[in-house]
Amino acid sequence: KPEILDIPAAEQDKAESLHNELIEMAAENEEALMELYFEKGSLSEEEVYKGLKLGMLQRDLFPVLCVGSKKDIGIGRLLEFITNNAPAPDERPARAIVKGKELKTAELEPPALFVYKTAVEPHVGEITYFKVMSGKIVEGFDLINTNSNNKERLSQIYISAGKTRTKAEQLIAGDFGCTVKLKETKYNHTLTTKDTGTKFEPIKFPNSKHTIAIKAVNESDDEKVGEALNKIKFEDPTYVIEYSKELKQLLVHGQGEYHLNILKWYFDNVYKIEVNYIQPKIPYRETITKFAQADYRHKKQSGGAGQFGEVHMIIEPYDEGSEPRTSFKINDKELKLSIRDVQEHTLLWGGKLIFTNCIVGGSIDGRFLPAILKGIMEKMEEGPLTGSYARDIRVYVYDGKMHPVDSNEISFKLAGRNAFSKAFKNASPKILEPIYNLEVWVPADRMGDVMSDLQGRRAMIMGMGSEKGLEKISAKVPQKEMFRYSTSLSSITGGRGLFSISFDRYEKVPAEIQDELLKAYEEEQNDE
Repeated sequence: KPEILDIPAAEQDKAESLHNELIEMAAENEEALMELYFEKGSLSEEEVYKGLKLGMLQRDLFPVLCVGSKKDIGIGRLLEFITNNAPAPDERPARAIVKGKELKTAELEPPALFVYKTAVEPHVGEITYFKVMSGKIVEGFDLINTNSNNKERLSQIYISAGKTRTKAEQLIAGDFGCTVKLKETKYNHTLTTKDTGTKFEPIKFPNSKHTIAIKAVNESDDEKVGEALNKIKFEDPTYVIEYSKELKQLLVHGQGEYHLNILKWYFDNVYKIEVNYIQPKIPYRETITKFAQADYRHKKQSGGAGQFGEVHMIIEPYDEGSEPRTSFKINDKELKLSIRDVQEHTLLWGGKLIFTNCIVGGSIDGRFLPAILKGIMEKMEEGPLTGSYARDIRVYVYDGKMHPVDSNEISFKLAGRNAFSKAFKNASPKILEPIYNLEVWVPADRMGDVMSDLQGRRAMIMGMGSEKGLEKISAKVPQKEMFRYSTSLSSITGGRGLFSISFDRYEKVPAEIQDELLKAYEEEQNDE
């Protein structure tokens, strides 16, 4: 049994100050309590708890209690506080619904369950965790899943406490429980009667804040890694898993570094698969900053029919809404173009390619133009600088040569691809990096440290202000500089900082960073 000790004399003044602050916060939640506080200068214990409960109901006050679950320290007091002082289920507003009848948290209402978690347990199968939102349920109840319109039977119901499940005869509104062997019910689903048709608003999960690339130590385990990730995501939907074809990496997005360390624990201890965590690559883009001309002849002759195709082109930067040019000065000579056709292609990776046909006199047959375009698109999928996607380029194909026998689509595809690559390298190419909008909320006493950290990450501060009792910083930051930011912010603020992040746009990287990227890409190619 825990021993209750007096507050040390050295901490007495601080304890009284905090207690008075708590009383003031409780009084602020009701006019009658505020009047009593002004009249008496204090509140009774019962009045304080009443004010705290009102504050919790209005979501203006969030009590924090200290516990140590490993040694069972403070757990009893926490449960006692929840039981005696926290708002009861029927005192809280009903959960919002998407469709159907609105139900009160009462035993006499029709039964309705909201599923907040699903898990898989060896030798048991799927376990479905739910809250009884209204009514009463017993074993053998048949309910309708209003997400799938299928019938589900609650063959057994349990109360869960950690790993222990205890059979329950019944559960009523406000109770939490679990069941097994449901057919199609997952998290965020609603189970209710056919007559009510209620569907509760789903839980909205926060956006991911930390990303890691994951790779099996042994290639033979690649398939097992994918299977394990799917099982883990089934239990925790806040993990977002994707394979990036562009980066050639399997990426896992989570709520923070600690969240992803839990994932690593599952691989080590549950699935027994050795995996490495790797810093994710950055999805850079490539573009050009001036026009350039190039031509390329593809010629291949062997025993039978050969290959021949020659393409002359000019490329220039493309800005949204800009008009095509009809003349260029090349080697002190003016080259005039006659535009026959313009194709605008919106690229899957962002930006555009404008393909302009300026062929006159039949130097290249029209049937070969799609092959030239295909060659250009292939090269844009693997940019000439670092293998990143290229974007925002206008191409003018204005001349070339054919052979009556040897010219074919493959010849012009290769000629177009190589002419584009050659022109690209002469058009002052630049690497673009993804820039993100960042909003950070921090305590006032950590503002300076957080600002210094952001400046070290090449952040551009866009604004500052106060919000929700915290200082807010708005900034634009390169994605490259955001790796492990959640851990850094937590360290600087003692776990009191919050942030949100969203993609904004692409911008040119500084010259020194472009040099670093080019050098790293060259070394990578040499290693291969």
